[in-house]
Amino acid sequence: MAYTQSTKAFEEAYAVIPGGVDSPVRAFSGVEGTPPFISHGEGAYLFDIDGNRYIDFVQSWGPLIFGHCDAQIEASVIEAVKRGLSFGAPTTVETELASEIVEMFESIDKVRFVSSGTEAVMSAIRLARGVTGRDNILKFTGCYHGHSDSLLVQAGSGLATFGTPSSPGVPADLTKHTLLATYNDMASVEKCFADAKGDIACVIIEPIAGNMGLVPADENFLEGLRALCDTYGALLIFDEVMSGFRASLIGAQGISAVKPDMVTLGKVIGAGMPVGAFGASAEIMSHLSPEGPVYQAGTLSGNPVAMVAGLTSLRKLKSNPAVYVDFATKAKKLVEGFKKAAEAVNVPMVTEVRGSMFGFFFSDKPVKNFADACDNDTQMFAKFHKGMLDRGIYLACSSYETGFICTAMTDEMIDVAIKAAHETMAEIIAS
Repeated sequence: MAYTQSTKAFEEAYAVIPGGVDSPVRAFSGVEGTPPFISHGEGAYLFDIDGNRYIDFVQSWGPLIFGHCDAQIEASVIEAVKRGLSFGAPTTVETELASEIVEMFESIDKVRFVSSGTEAVMSAIRLARGVTGRDNILKFTGCYHGHSDSLLVQAGSGLATFGTPSSPGVPADLTKHTLLATYNDMASVEKCFADAKGDIACVIIEPIAGNMGLVPADENFLEGLRALCDTYGALLIFDEVMSGFRASLIGAQGISAVKPDMVTLGKVIGAGMPVGAFGASAEIMSHLSPEGPVYQAGTLSGNPVAMVAGLTSLRKLKSNPAVYVDFATKAKKLVEGFKKAAEAVNVPMVTEVRGSMFGFFFSDKPVKNFADACDNDTQMFAKFHKGMLDRGIYLACSSYETGFICTAMTDEMIDVAIKAAHETMAEIIAS
């Protein structure tokens, strides 16, 4: 494929936008080549400004569960736009969408809408600190919860420790209250509680991690977290910004028996529009302003256009829950095809599927945490990504990201992707 116009566009963007992109992973720094600049999407396809067409397994990093330009979502958005882009005042559609979410999730009585997943998590943590009167929080290495200061941390020495900033511009005085543990390792969590002398406001986890590749938490690990939080009076937060409505209709909570105290959501509830949300029991949410003293606000929170898009998307999902069986079937077929393509040239690969989410690593051992994920062959992934892109298959441009199936994908498209994988792997080994 030719990328002449995209290369030119990237150079022009680089002159006026840091790194040429507005979110770092888009720069293709972890893979080979230049990022295609997109002109439009249609169903399961993306089209770039050079006229290339791709089967899109990224789907805007998850929100587009019905693919690009779904007719019903598009029509509802157009009607909403005609009524106004933003009011900064209450609308009934906010209540409608909130009611749909509350009805779905056993752990949610009330929900507050914000404009992004980062904002949802930041607000949920503030609420947890306000409810418990504690400063410390516990997160897991490899889980990404947005770019707020308290969460941009890296591990220090030892089994688990208080975090230090992983980005310039983040004060150590903020991250000193963030403890880091190892995903799927209960001993590291217990050490954190011991180090903090039980003074932990909340434990936040992606119950199905999607930002170190697709790495689900073991059920007994989630059960252990629930028990520890109950023992020490900490709140358990499930970050389901990515897995919500993707792993199942109610995300990880449709797979695990463990119920969190708070949930953060995003992606699908905006159907491509900027939306995030956090919810909990009525008692916990009563601490939130204007009912309680914990302050959170946003001019564009509950934006009417985004609310309509999300409401249409969720109602479509609720009307056809069997779609998740089809998602899983297609996802399993895809990654099994990728694995056979790798094995055909004696390259190890491990795969994972949760509903419409899929992941794969060029690795010869199961991936249970971030250290395992870092052992995957990133050079092989970079070559694989480039070969697939050149064959019209658009995959996440990092080995630490998750792929997605949408309703517009057909078995024929999956077959095309598998054929491309065989050709790509053969080409890599031959070169």
